[in-house]
Amino acid sequence: MSAERAPSPTRWWTLGIVALGTFMLMLDLSVVAIALPQIHTSLHSSFSDLQWVVDAYALTLAIFLVTAGSFADRLGRKKVFQAGFALFTAASLACGLAGGAGTLSLFRGVQGIGAAIMFAVGPALLGHEFHGKERAAAFSGFGAAAGLAVATGPLIGGALTSSLSWRWIFFVNVPVGLVALVVAAARVPESFNRRAHRVDWGGVISLSVTLGALVFAIIRGTEEGWSSALILTLFAVSAVFLLVFLGIERSLGERAMIDLAFFRNPTFVGISAVSFVANAAGLPSVFIETNYVENMLHVDAWGAGLRFLPLTCALFVAGAVAGTLTGKVSFRLLMGASCLFLGTGLLLTHLADANSSWTALIPSLIITGIGMGSFNPTRAALAIGVAEPAKSGVASGINETFQQVGIAVGIAGVGALFQNRVAGDFTASQVGRQLGHGAAEQAATGITAGSLDTVAKGAGALHDQVVTAGREAFLSGFHSAMTLCGILALASAAIAFFMLRTKDLHSSALSLIPPEVDDDADVTEAGDGTTGGGTDKAPDPAVPSLSA
Repeated sequence: MSAERAPSPTRWWTLGIVALGTFMLMLDLSVVAIALPQIHTSLHSSFSDLQWVVDAYALTLAIFLVTAGSFADRLGRKKVFQAGFALFTAASLACGLAGGAGTLSLFRGVQGIGAAIMFAVGPALLGHEFHGKERAAAFSGFGAAAGLAVATGPLIGGALTSSLSWRWIFFVNVPVGLVALVVAAARVPESFNRRAHRVDWGGVISLSVTLGALVFAIIRGTEEGWSSALILTLFAVSAVFLLVFLGIERSLGERAMIDLAFFRNPTFVGISAVSFVANAAGLPSVFIETNYVENMLHVDAWGAGLRFLPLTCALFVAGAVAGTLTGKVSFRLLMGASCLFLGTGLLLTHLADANSSWTALIPSLIITGIGMGSFNPTRAALAIGVAEPAKSGVASGINETFQQVGIAVGIAGVGALFQNRVAGDFTASQVGRQLGHGAAEQAATGITAGSLDTVAKGAGALHDQVVTAGREAFLSGFHSAMTLCGILALASAAIAFFMLRTKDLHSSALSLIPPEVDDDADVTEAGDGTTGGGTDKAPDPAVPSLSA
């Protein structure tokens, strides 16, 4: 058995490189939010452009996450991991040098492909190097690196943007990446799985078109008109290619990019839905809150990062507590409670009004941080707990894909609501009517992107009225967007309470859960034998089922 193998002398180097790569790729998912106002000013970008800066990364990360593992198993995990790291590093340099929003979004997409490769292959490298109890510690370090990046993103982004420029949130990856590549070449051993399936190119292409058309339609809906031919066509294309994708995956079975057999397990369906919906609320809320703090409260990037410290600290503490409770408290309760905290915290943003200081957001930041911090350790453990050990990596990869798709769709949808509400309120205001419909809509576009002061300066004698109406419209859009985020988070809590069941876990995970914390009538009830439920297979002590 793998637990009896001699420990690899290079295993801690492997953990260090994988953890570093994970920290960098997750940091680039959260650090950008703080820099968006500066990117807007520097590149003269619209609000839609800013959405794409975030979404291009999340989309490619989601699409290539599951597929990357197939490349690695066949070509060599170390080789493919290094290729992903090199692509991520090169794309980071290109992002920092970008001269326009379109170019930046393009290279953010390339960066996301590199990130997907690292994120998918990293756990496989750890699984090959670590065995027995050490494997649980290694996967805990992997998860801690991801959590640390998400928590410290606003602070690091604020420091780099304020002291240097927004370009340095990308440039900083270059020297770190080069050092990591050299160390990995010397210290990380190669491993293969020659029995791995070939890449599901049909699935990759059809999923890419599905998600790309959907997100593009949502982002452009406000400007093009939701009933316009372009937007309706994009939605239709997305729906058609989704059906094509499902048809391809069904025909390929276990060789598919996403094995649909997993979805026969109700709890796998539940945790996938929770991951999608909760993440559609989480990161988009940070995107909108950062816009509010920097543009309405006139706080610079470093100041904004400092003001997110209540969320960062709460996230750290809650993550540590949730890690100790995993396996001791039912998944249903932990997952449902974390989403309830998240939803409640997001709705508490209504304590802030047009004349508030940033301290009005403190209750929201703390409660939201508790929800975010307790969510990820529970989700990660449950995502692999529903699958047999041999398929736990695939199950985790699918769940991560749902997370990233949720982020991408959430950024697009919440951003569209924010933009639509600001435009509607401003054009309907008295000063909006004075400016005329066309000029008012153009002004509203600038307000959503954070250029209220610039818009007001161009209004001449109407300066003060534009400032007042612009602030009111912005706040209305902010509250509407945060309300949507809160509702999504509460909906994810309802899904968790109704769909997550202990009896759907695999026997290797059930063996680690004391009977007294079971939330079902019968934990030994068998599932379908494919991905969850009790089976006759003996637990594998090398699998970090509830410790990752």
